[in-house]
Amino acid sequence: MLTGIEEVDWASLGHAYGPADDVPELLRGLASEDPAERENALDGMYGAVHHQGDVYDSTLACIPFLLELVADPAVQDRGGIVELLTSIGGIDLCGDEELDELDPDDAEFTPAANYAMAAAAVAAGADVFLGLVHDPDPEVRLAAPCALASLHGDPVHVLELLRERLTIERDTEVRLALVAALGRIALRHESLRAETVEWLDWLSRVAQAPGLRLAALAQLARVAPAEIPYDVVERVTVLLDEVRTAPADVSAEPARTAAAPTLVGQVRELLEEHSTGRPTPWTEELLRTLHTALDDRVDDRIALILAQLRSPDWGQRSDAIWLCGGLIRVWRGRYDEVVRLVGAQLVDPEPRLREAATSFLERLFELAAPSADALAARLTTTGPTGATGATGVNRGPGARAGRGGALLALARSGDSRAIPLLARALEEEREVRRELLYAVDALGPAALPLAPVLRRRLAEVELDDLLYDRAAPLLFALGSVRGAQALPEVLRVLRGAPANRRDWVHEACLRTLTAFGPAAREALPDARRLLASPSAAVSAMAARAVWALDGSLDEALDTLDQWLRPGTSGDEWCAAALSLGAIGPAAARTAPALRAGLGARELWVRVRSAAALWRVTGDSVDTLPVLLAAWEENRHTRVAVAECLAEMGPAAAGAEPAIRAELSRRRRHNAREDGAGSHDVHDDEKLLTLCRAALSQLERRAV
Repeated sequence: MLTGIEEVDWASLGHAYGPADDVPELLRGLASEDPAERENALDGMYGAVHHQGDVYDSTLACIPFLLELVADPAVQDRGGIVELLTSIGGIDLCGDEELDELDPDDAEFTPAANYAMAAAAVAAGADVFLGLVHDPDPEVRLAAPCALASLHGDPVHVLELLRERLTIERDTEVRLALVAALGRIALRHESLRAETVEWLDWLSRVAQAPGLRLAALAQLARVAPAEIPYDVVERVTVLLDEVRTAPADVSAEPARTAAAPTLVGQVRELLEEHSTGRPTPWTEELLRTLHTALDDRVDDRIALILAQLRSPDWGQRSDAIWLCGGLIRVWRGRYDEVVRLVGAQLVDPEPRLREAATSFLERLFELAAPSADALAARLTTTGPTGATGATGVNRGPGARAGRGGALLALARSGDSRAIPLLARALEEEREVRRELLYAVDALGPAALPLAPVLRRRLAEVELDDLLYDRAAPLLFALGSVRGAQALPEVLRVLRGAPANRRDWVHEACLRTLTAFGPAAREALPDARRLLASPSAAVSAMAARAVWALDGSLDEALDTLDQWLRPGTSGDEWCAAALSLGAIGPAAARTAPALRAGLGARELWVRVRSAAALWRVTGDSVDTLPVLLAAWEENRHTRVAVAECLAEMGPAAAGAEPAIRAELSRRRRHNAREDGAGSHDVHDDEKLLTLCRAALSQLERRAV
């Protein structure tokens, strides 16, 4: 075994962490009799030799030995090696860049060539995967179909082999892998697509096992979205019910090895934990595939999720919540009933389901309102795993939603029932989630009773290097409730801020003092002192505070003027413009300086200048075109622009087409394929609210 491994000059090759002289030990470890050693070796291969999907010269040198290990039935855990080879050889050789077109003198040559050579090398040895579809080890059979569909050079032969194997395979998950591989072949090879689509449609209707029919339907949707049946919701709902009531799968469970302190081991543990107690955990991936194919058919996707949320199977309800998280993040729609049903899961005995529900609801802000009764009930009653604290946290096993998740969802929804619960948490708990304090703003004036406890908490904050992290959320909450009685505590923080992030502390304190207004006039000397701060953010906020505390206009405007001169950075200009916009018409004398910003190269300088100019002069003739141009240029400016449009009233008539177009879009303006922020849905809903307000004013004028 591993013939010739010593003949390779591994020390001259490299991987992610330097010379590859440790690779022979990793390869031998993959063939070890010790399960922990095998797992450590596989972890090392992913961590160094195939780090984050990269292909090094040592990766290329490993391919023949990995293929040899896969072909040896005496080697255990070969399924993991098959998956590693599939990943190494996964480059699509039919892409835009052919290997012979690469320039050897190009700095990008080596990695690009490595990927292509890896794909060619694994494909050249891909016949080894053909025999694996009949391997006694179900983990090997589970990995082989994807390898064949992705890497083998004869897709017609592979298609026939996989379809033949499907007729005799008895392991449910392997059968699903076979169907998924057939879908992959159809996507990669146009000449085989029509045949495969017809076969998948046939399988989705005649297969005896409901899981197999569901898998075929999911792959049919993935391969040919235009062929998705009109009755897909009804069919999937029926199949899910059949899956739930079908006899338990009698296929043998693969033997589980002892946990190893590796990334591979941790991932395996998480997957096993996720699947524990669920007879059909594989339905989640099938439905994810189906949802991806349905894409913008939001109503159908919502209908599927509602059907799952009404299922007696807690696993299906949990899957529905996670799937809806992805849906609501990207697409606008009518989610009231979905949110209500998710709220109903908060009293379920299964902690993983409660965790999923809480995690989903706390990201919805105002959209969580239909679940408010369920959230309030959950926070004020004893849960299925025992008593809950003031923040509504289940102390029982499996509760990982984080402290205060349910309370955070209730507060962010603007429900006043959160106020006494939040007060109790602030009184009794040593650490309170910072997000809870930032959520106070959503509770409005009714949250004023929180001021005394917020004041006490701020008084207890130490004036050390962690001051900003600890004080900023409390300062924000005090500003939100206009808790001016906490002025002595705010001044203590302002005056005692250490050097570490001092400007951030000063800015946070000044923002709170501005919210207090004339009631904080005692702080005027401190605010005036900070007008001269070298930080534009602090200086501009100090100017706003001086204006708010006693209406000292001239010194505020003189300070802001200095940041609207040639040579200031975009961030400095924007800080001053924001403060001038907040001051409003009283700052009219700064209009010429702001007008100069309308033609700036930096987008946000133009946006902030136009918004401020509108607010200090009411000039829509010059500002509206700038705002609308920014609206089209960068979608992330739209909330700021819409705030102005809603203020302009009839003067925003020229924006009506853009407003109507935005309201007609199904996709959220800030949806991203590479991730999401915790406030994305909230920001998009804010945009819609502002657009509706602006349009309402325009329509009222037309009447």
